[in-house]
Amino acid sequence: MYAVIKTGGKQYRVQPGDVIVVEKLDGEAGANVSFGDVLMLGGDKGVTLGAPLIAGASVAATLVETRKGEKVKIFKKIRRQGYRRTRGHRQMESVLRITGIEGAGEKAKWDGETSLLTKAEINARARGLAPRTTETEAKPAKKAAAPKAEAKAAPAKKAPAKKAAAKTAED
Repeated sequence: MYAVIKTGGKQYRVQPGDVIVVEKLDGEAGANVSFGDVLMLGGDKGVTLGAPLIAGASVAATLVETRKGEKVKIFKKIRRQGYRRTRGHRQMESVLRITGIEGAGEKAKWDGETSLLTKAEINARARGLAPRTTETEAKPAKKAAAPKAEAKAAPAKKAPAKKAAAKTAED
């Protein structure tokens, strides 16, 4: 099942489990958000269009994070006058995970878990810069440390290096 919702002056086609980025919404990370402006529903029973909205339809979502978006550069110039100005702007945006859709006699729900990791933290982990603090990830690291200790002990039992042959007086 899918729906078309309207928020922040834009329209988004969503279905349960989708992650979307919209204009900034009020609330803390992990807060539940509900959208009542449903323009269209599609599912097993067919497509339902609103005029302009579908009465009683709603889309539920979880707020994952609020962050700044990509930087937009504003450059102004008047030719042959020596006038150049550069400015930048980063718009605030909210990241949402769609958890459910209700309306037109149908319901669709997402059964997965909503992870509240921010994009910055995910990127840092991917590059190996952020520490991983979960217990399940820490246990394999301890097991890996034991074979390294055995590996260090094994090279210590090497045979001594061969000595070079002594020079004779005939050379």
